[in-house]
Amino acid sequence: MSVSDETPGAEAACGATPPAVPARGRGPVVAALMLGMALAALDGTIVSTAVPQIVGELGGFAVFSWLFSGYLLAVTVTLPVYGKLSDTFGRKPVLIAGIIVFLTGSVLCAFAWNMAALIAFRIVQGLGGGALQGTVQTIAADLYPLKERPRIQAKLSTVWATSSVAGPALGGLLASYADWRWIFLINVPVGAAALWLIARHLTEPARRTPTTRPKTDWAGALCVFATGALLLTGVVQGGVAWPWLSAPSLALFAASAALAALTVYVERRAAEPVIPGWVWRRRTIAAVNLALGALGLLMVAPTVFLPTYAQSVLGLNPTAAGFVLSVMTLSWPISAAFSSRVYNRIGFRDTAITGVTLATLILVAFPLLPFPGHAWQPALIMLLLGAALGLCQLPLIVGVQSTVGWSERGTTTASVLFCRQVGQSLGAALFGAVANTTIAARLAHAPVPGLPGDLDAASRALQHPTDLTAQAADYLRRSVAAAVDHVYLGAAAAAVLALLVLLFLAPRRFPILPPEPPGK
Repeated sequence: MSVSDETPGAEAACGATPPAVPARGRGPVVAALMLGMALAALDGTIVSTAVPQIVGELGGFAVFSWLFSGYLLAVTVTLPVYGKLSDTFGRKPVLIAGIIVFLTGSVLCAFAWNMAALIAFRIVQGLGGGALQGTVQTIAADLYPLKERPRIQAKLSTVWATSSVAGPALGGLLASYADWRWIFLINVPVGAAALWLIARHLTEPARRTPTTRPKTDWAGALCVFATGALLLTGVVQGGVAWPWLSAPSLALFAASAALAALTVYVERRAAEPVIPGWVWRRRTIAAVNLALGALGLLMVAPTVFLPTYAQSVLGLNPTAAGFVLSVMTLSWPISAAFSSRVYNRIGFRDTAITGVTLATLILVAFPLLPFPGHAWQPALIMLLLGAALGLCQLPLIVGVQSTVGWSERGTTTASVLFCRQVGQSLGAALFGAVANTTIAARLAHAPVPGLPGDLDAASRALQHPTDLTAQAADYLRRSVAAAVDHVYLGAAAAAVLALLVLLFLAPRRFPILPPEPPGK
């Protein structure tokens, strides 16, 4: 039985679903969605290669990591808030407000006078970025019926992957040949174009007028924001700014646990909760949330650690190292577009299981690569991994969006993206600890003299390997290779976790809600 023939189950019962927007007039809106997705993806990575220039002008080397962490925190914790707001007030006002906030933060970043101001303005950017990520995906699901949805989702996936990989290169070019402030100013014309297209061309279908004025759960939104901020601060900074078992880490985790309990209490009493209980009570949505959280964990291994492997172990320059990573963007969209043919035959869950199984095998193959090896070998691994991930992530997102109606789609999409983002944040901290522990242990028991004594010194030595003896440099490169191997094995474990969730929690057939005819 194909997924289009499935009947809706009890968990798919929801409000009326407005009919899909006619094909005529979609083009400008799709263009705006792609521009918005590009903005959100670029600003997650574009700053990385401009850090030396930024620190050189503004100072603040000890806290510059918050340029990334602050943006990440703001995007992650606002996703469920924007999802609920878009279900309550409509997608268009939420997306327009998000773009305005994002552009305001971009302009403020360009005129920052010190590192503290730049970090604060990056957080403002992230507050708008949360609306861009979640609402763009939701509008894409609104615009297209189930059979056509993979096409737009594949386009958005391509834009996201390409922008994320191109971000560091673009940031380096602007910082080297113009000024680092242009990294933020370049957002203005792109965002203005997206804003104009959305304001002029996006017309949302008419909905039933509610008999009572919608209530916004601001208390729940504040609790979600505070809980996520404290938890992710502890995860991002633990093991970096302070030890994992130190007082700051324990205090942050204890406070986040207390706030999580308060959030549950507030949400249970709220008339229109930001994170409604049905998100976790419905088997399909809960399973997809957990599976994509594990896949977010998995994604950290290639995006964060492969460039270091390519430069430190293979001896590639930054441009070539970026190419090794970017080949994943070639296979991912092709596989994602092809996935619709697979899930129309075997269903969403079994398609995702196939993709996750392949991803597990590919990740396990990485530690088997020879040392030092050739660049084409990890590039081939990434090409295959992109194909596997395209086969599993898109069916899960399209499938879960199809189990709910318009009035719940924003909340559902935001919960999925929120879990994936949290998985990435946890993965960055967890795998960073794995890599650091591996290298530190090998340095502590090194049989080779002349090696750096700590991780900071090892990082500097990797930048200038000629300062070491040939034997010491080779041992250090082997240590980095071992650390990345362990990270990829950890990513394979995350893939197995996603596989177990899909096998034992996700229903074999997703309860698809068919579109209702106009006027219902």
